[in-house]
Amino acid sequence: MSTAQPVTEREVPAQIDFPEQLPVSERRADIEAAIRDHQVVILAGETGSGKTTQLPKICLNLGRGRQLRIGHTQPRRIAARTVAQRIADELNTSLGGLVGYQIRFNDTVSDASAIKLMTDGILLAELTHDRDLSAYDTLIIDEAHECSLNIDFLLGYLKQLLPRRPDLKIIVTSATIDVARFSEHFDDAPVIEVSGRTYPVDVQYVGDTEDRDEGVRQQIADLLGEIEQGRFGPRGDALVFLPGERDIRELAKALRYNDRLRVLPLYARLSQAEQNRVFQSGGSGMRVVLATNVAETSLTVPGIRYVIDPGEARISRYSARSRLQRLQIEPISQASANQRKGRCGRLSDGVCFRLYSEQDFLGRPEFTDPEIRRTNLAAVVLRMLELGLGEVDRFPFINPPDPKVVRDGYRLLEELGAVSACGKLTALGQRLARLPVDPRLGRMLLAANRLGCLAEVLVIVSAMSIQDPRERPTDKQTQADQAHARFQHPRSDFLAWIALWRYYEEQRQALSQNQLRKVCQREYLAYMRMREWREIHGQLVIACRQLGFRVPLQLPEEEAYEAIHQALLTGLLGNVAQRDEGKQFNATRNRKIVVFPGSGQYKKPPPWLVAGEIVETTQVYARQCGAIEPDWLLRVNPRVLKRSHYEPAWQRRSGKVMAKERVTLFGLTISDGRRVHFGDIDAKTSREIFIRDALVAGNVMRPPRFLKKNLALMRSVEELESRTRRRDLLIEEEALVQFYEERLSADCVGMTALIKWLKADRARDEMLLLKREQIMVRDPGAEVEAQFPPTLHWQGVDYQLRYQFEPGRQNDGVSITIPLPLLNRAPRYLFEWLVPGLLRDKCIALIKGLPKTLRKQLVPAPDVVDAALVELAAEDSGLCAALSIVLKRQRGVQVGPSDWQPAQLEDFYRMNIRVVDAEGKLLGQGRDMAALVTEFRIREPATAAPQADSPERKIVDRWDFGDLPSVWKSKAAGLDVVAHPALVAEKGSVAVRLLDYPGEAALAHEDGLVALAIKQASQVVKSLRKSLLSGNELVLAFAAVEIDRKGLVEDVIAAAAYESLRAIEAPRSEAAFKVWFDALRSDWHAEAIALGEQLAVALKAWSAARTAAAKLGSDYQDSQQDCWANMQSLLSPGTLRYAGSEWLREYPRYAKAAEHRISRLNGQFPKDQKALEMLTPLQDKLLAAADGYPGLLRLCAESGQYRWMLEEFRVSLFAQQMKTRLPVSGKRLEQQWLKVQQWIEHNPR
Repeated sequence: MSTAQPVTEREVPAQIDFPEQLPVSERRADIEAAIRDHQVVILAGETGSGKTTQLPKICLNLGRGRQLRIGHTQPRRIAARTVAQRIADELNTSLGGLVGYQIRFNDTVSDASAIKLMTDGILLAELTHDRDLSAYDTLIIDEAHECSLNIDFLLGYLKQLLPRRPDLKIIVTSATIDVARFSEHFDDAPVIEVSGRTYPVDVQYVGDTEDRDEGVRQQIADLLGEIEQGRFGPRGDALVFLPGERDIRELAKALRYNDRLRVLPLYARLSQAEQNRVFQSGGSGMRVVLATNVAETSLTVPGIRYVIDPGEARISRYSARSRLQRLQIEPISQASANQRKGRCGRLSDGVCFRLYSEQDFLGRPEFTDPEIRRTNLAAVVLRMLELGLGEVDRFPFINPPDPKVVRDGYRLLEELGAVSACGKLTALGQRLARLPVDPRLGRMLLAANRLGCLAEVLVIVSAMSIQDPRERPTDKQTQADQAHARFQHPRSDFLAWIALWRYYEEQRQALSQNQLRKVCQREYLAYMRMREWREIHGQLVIACRQLGFRVPLQLPEEEAYEAIHQALLTGLLGNVAQRDEGKQFNATRNRKIVVFPGSGQYKKPPPWLVAGEIVETTQVYARQCGAIEPDWLLRVNPRVLKRSHYEPAWQRRSGKVMAKERVTLFGLTISDGRRVHFGDIDAKTSREIFIRDALVAGNVMRPPRFLKKNLALMRSVEELESRTRRRDLLIEEEALVQFYEERLSADCVGMTALIKWLKADRARDEMLLLKREQIMVRDPGAEVEAQFPPTLHWQGVDYQLRYQFEPGRQNDGVSITIPLPLLNRAPRYLFEWLVPGLLRDKCIALIKGLPKTLRKQLVPAPDVVDAALVELAAEDSGLCAALSIVLKRQRGVQVGPSDWQPAQLEDFYRMNIRVVDAEGKLLGQGRDMAALVTEFRIREPATAAPQADSPERKIVDRWDFGDLPSVWKSKAAGLDVVAHPALVAEKGSVAVRLLDYPGEAALAHEDGLVALAIKQASQVVKSLRKSLLSGNELVLAFAAVEIDRKGLVEDVIAAAAYESLRAIEAPRSEAAFKVWFDALRSDWHAEAIALGEQLAVALKAWSAARTAAAKLGSDYQDSQQDCWANMQSLLSPGTLRYAGSEWLREYPRYAKAAEHRISRLNGQFPKDQKALEMLTPLQDKLLAAADGYPGLLRLCAESGQYRWMLEEFRVSLFAQQMKTRLPVSGKRLEQQWLKVQQWIEHNPR
């Protein structure tokens, strides 16, 4: 056992020898006297004085260690092991007998061991179960000048322990470096100085090189070559100090070509066998030991004649501000340089080469900073809290730490949940202190136990406790990377440890130890580090079981990624980062980091990661990275998160004031925009928002009784304001806010609290009721109802009106709601008259928008309007037209339709028309009734829904369905819907359909009648199709005019049928249809032949015109195109079928006029162009109107007249020698067009 209770007195050699050549042996009597007479002795000895090996023997010689032990601490495991072996050898005993050692996971101490070598960390660990260190009667704290964290803590603790253990002897050894501090620390304890060197050492300053890295390696190689050649004296072994293992490997590689040198590496993590080679003499070639600063004080390498000191070491420094552990190469102190010099000159004269200048040496700090001032103190603070040693700043450290670093240690422990905000150890902290690992790693284990992933995290934590066992030799980096690639995980380096663990365990269980070593070598794995990993893992398993954790014997088949990384996050909250640009990350505490190139996440960095460590070397690197989700951070340790809230707003659905929350972890935003209840955060502000945006605004899902009544009262006043288009009736919002603030309790921050408050006292609801006089600034009077009615009545239907005073918005002004099924019954012009309360203002605005010449005759406009309104009454006709008539009569002012500018008025002067479905859902809205009618006629026809007794039929071959009424009424959603049945021609068949508008139904019915007649008179039609427009001459004519005979024949047959309908009312019964059909059938052939003959004459004339035009070339293209466009228009189905015989008889004349026009083009082209310019705008009017009003030429007789007047005008312009059928001119056409416009205005679509 490593710690023993008092035993029977141990046997020790009767005679203990002390090598006379060692300086400490010369002072043995003084040392023994000091130890006998004082509780604490400070022994200062140069390197090589023998103090480390001889002091335990001196104590043994004094009778110490008989029942209790002589404890001897070393800063490093390698030193503890080698010193123990050396003392055992000098005492002629085997290791584990009188002398034993204990280091991490290796214990050779037995009950017989009087001397126990150990690392200072082992002695610290014993304090947890042996506060008085009762197993020891003597403690030797060796290498105290190194001022490691453990040494500083031990020296402070021992000072407190001495009064409780007067029997305990303490010997502090140090190089001759600032020993007065140690004496003062132990109340002026005696100091014994022992000389260490017996031979002089020559110091030579070689100086710097420009390229430090390559230059130093070359300098060292050159110096070694010169030493080997005897330039500096007799050949001898050399000790070269280097900053780290990588530097050692690179230099060893560079020296391997010199077969006269025997290169031996020496650093702490070498295997014991490899370390032992350094201490063995013999072998060919000059011995060159390449060592880290482990050889500075802890180990004495025998036989060294030459020391080469580049003057650098890799020093670990912790920044409390940035939470970074920096591992940077720094110049060593003067004390360290002198320690290195002392490694030679032990057996003969020595030479120390310093690869820097003497001036540089003199400018360096005298001593190396104590570790306690350059490391994180969380573990020390935790240990002190567990041991009940009081405040850190009051603890007797020999090197008091920086208060900032102490505070940082507390902050880290608070971050881990190990201490409370006031610095007290928590229950979690007590468990954490019992785990023999860094507090951050221990915290991961505690979380893993809770999250059910302890087996996996034990593997990861034990791996993080050692140096990476994956080796990457400089000369075999590619091979090493390939070998290690199989262990990588696509998302996490932490899980790569598990993959490596599985592989190693499989090999370990299947192979012998020698075979396993070879596998490790092949896979570029350090065998000793792999063993160390397993040993640490085993110790942690034991520690976890001692805490009562159930540790699975095997890893699960599949890792629980989320649970594992959540456990890791508990110890690594400060190492979280979010990807920024490229491969750079924003880390906590405003740090910019990059993923270390050796990480599996380097090539494809995740959006968020956690790093096992963040280290600054040439850059700030994140090592051992794993992808995480930021949401996981919200659950790890809420106490370290900082939450800020912004944009508080009332949320109707939840009935709460909600705010956006921004959560930061040490300055890094991990969540932003999530909505949280603001009432729990800022009740005062929440109450203000609740009152203003919920109660006053009426924005509540289920308003309580008082609020329903208050809102209804406020709406009634707001409606009065909207009707009158003013905002001076309702009191200001602030007054309403004040009303509620004076009555509601302070905790009414949302609907839940309000309802609870109301239920507590029924009278409170009544107290919150508003009265009309409280909310109205003034009463507008009763005339408002008449001037701004709630409905508009038309033909038995009351259309709902809505008033809004929202300038610039779609629904500003008066809105009327029209159900879609009633759209075809709604008035077309009545809405122009608005409501009485707005009509006067609209008329005034219309007059003010007239041209100046008219406007000057109608002043003052308000008086003119007041007089006009006496005669005006709202009706379904245009307001502007009615106003023109009254102004003509009253003022003698002629205002034409084009003078009025209603489109220039503000929107609220035009009714907003809302079209809704049967359930009241808005389908569309606008201020142009005609446009809405057109839109919904195409998009959603409002015909009656088919019913059982509906007259609709899909296929009609004969009239066998009884009478067909002109109007069909039905119900839809409780409204009367009017439709118009009609026979309808549908692509080769005939059907009965219900149509929306009577005009369209009448035209469709005529088409259906003709289609049904053609279907039933098949023999007549067949004969006409064969005989009409036939003959060779017409074949040539058809080819010339590029018109299809078949289509033209069908149009002539149909035209004869339409002609028979012109003189009668379209049949709507079977009997009437039979009478008409019989008459048509008897005259059909003759009428069609007569029309065909007229058309044949016209075709021949047009053919002649086309032939003549072909000779003219392209010089008169505009005129020719106009001719052919006119011909095609006359021959189109839309014209030919419905023209009637009176105008079809004129076709030969129109064709002859075209022929005449073509013949005169060559000599009178300018005149033709001028005539075409007169004609074109008159044609364009009709074309535009017909495009916007389908069926216009059939529905409106005035437009048909205008169309044929245009043909006669064309004759008068281009063939003046030919007579026209009726008087025609440009002026007459304008007058006729006014009639067309008036018809369109009175018959909107």
